[in-house]
Parts: sequence; structure tokens; C-alpha cells
Amino acid sequence: MNAIGNSGRMPALFIGHGSPMNIVADNSYTRSLQKLGQELPRPEAVMVISAHWLTGGTYVTCTQHPRTIHDFYGFPQELYRMRYPSPGSPEKAKAVAALLGQEERACDYDWGLDHASWAVLKHMYPQADIPVFEMSLDYSFNEWRPKPVSYHYELGQKLRTLREQGVLIIGSGNMVHNLRVIDFDTDAQPFDWAASNDAKLKARLIEGNHKALVNYESIGKEADLAVPTLDHYLPMIYILALQDRDEPLTFTYEGMQNASVSMRGFRIG
Repeated sequence: MNAIGNSGRMPALFIGHGSPMNIVADNSYTRSLQKLGQELPRPEAVMVISAHWLTGGTYVTCTQHPRTIHDFYGFPQELYRMRYPSPGSPEKAKAVAALLGQEERACDYDWGLDHASWAVLKHMYPQADIPVFEMSLDYSFNEWRPKPVSYHYELGQKLRTLREQGVLIIGSGNMVHNLRVIDFDTDAQPFDWAASNDAKLKARLIEGNHKALVNYESIGKEADLAVPTLDHYLPMIYILALQDRDEPLTFTYEGMQNASVSMRGFRIG
């Protein structure tokens, strides 16, 4: 029997998760997540590719009961008291490790669910009754640079069979994400460069131009402002890699928060 299971083909999601304050917010963004949870076919398990788990190599959480990680600082105490007590899915996580050609070497038993996962899933699946596990981003450096975006795209393609096995894959990051110039007003007017880059990325997503999105620097001189580091951009690349030729892409949310963060999300399939 396949360790991953077999529940039919699942869509795949990229979610812009933004500030931890969205955990307790009632706004158009959080309501879009609630809507997704109601409309999507129910998965056997959820695998989140997290912008907040950066490792040397690629790992998956193989624990039966993943802990809730509060990987943020200076926020209201209400957030630190929250837990997302979903079960893990060790068998499915180990099957993913095998797909990556690493088997047990890729299993991690210490990490849990950081806020790239549970801040989103709290709205999508508030009962925390679907097994969840995370996959890390290989942030190994070579000559002081992280692995190229193309490496992550090719790795993402190896995960395509998971969609046939009842696993909902979510990339959780932000397409435009610059905390160096953030405005702490959630509804602040977006910077021109942020809105412009978001629009350019949207156009390339509509075109299905994966090559341009992998080579994001070619989008223009403002790319360094929009993507100052790769951590929040790479989860989107993994979801793009799951898209079949001519498979529809639909936006699940469009908008900006804090002037420099795109909350854009999309669905493949």
C-alpha cells in the first residue's frame, strides 16, 4: 500500500501569510482563507513549504504531534497562548523524504509548525483535525549565495505525484516582502515599487511564464526591493513547479499589507 494514500488529485496553493496579526484579524484576507477551507476538497494531509524553516538541505517534519512554534517577537500575548494541535503525518512525511531521494535522512523530529503554517491553517481548518507536516527550504550557501531559484523549481517538480495522493501542498510566503521598510499600519498605502512588482508578478503568473518568475531579477530594477531575500519568494516557486501545462491558475486573494508586503495568493488546479 502506498504510504501517501490515495484520495484523488488535489489542487496546490500559494498563500501570502504576512504579519502574525492576521492570526487574530477578521479582514478580507482571513475571510478568503476561511472560504478556501470550505471550498477545497478535504485532503488526507497538508504539507506546508514554509518561508520560516530554513535549513542546510531539505527536511520534513516526521513527528506524530507537531508543536506550535511562536516564531515572532513583540506581538500581543494573546498570540503566544494560541496552539494549533493538529496531528502530524509521519508516514506521508517519510514518503516525501523518499521522493526526494533522502528517506530517513530528511526526517526532522524537533521542528513543528511555525506561523507560516498555523497562522494560515487556523483560518482554513480551525478544528485542527487534518494531519499537517512541513517541508523546509534548503538555504545552503555556495560562495555566499543561496542555491539558485532554479534548484528549488526542479526540486518542486519531484513533488507532483503528491497531488494524486490526497496531499494538499501549500507554499506559504509572500511574493513581495520587504520588512526593512515596513509600515506598521496594516492598511498603509503600498509603496509604488511594491505595487508595481506585484502587478508584474501577477502578469507573469497569468501568462504561465515560469522562466521569468524563476529569473525574477529580470522583472526590473525594483526586484531587489521586492525580493531582498529569497526565503518568502521560494515557496511560490515550489507551487509553480507543480503546475501542469495548460492547468488553470486562479487568484485566491489580491492585496497589500503594511505598504511593502503582497498578500497575493493563488490556486493551481
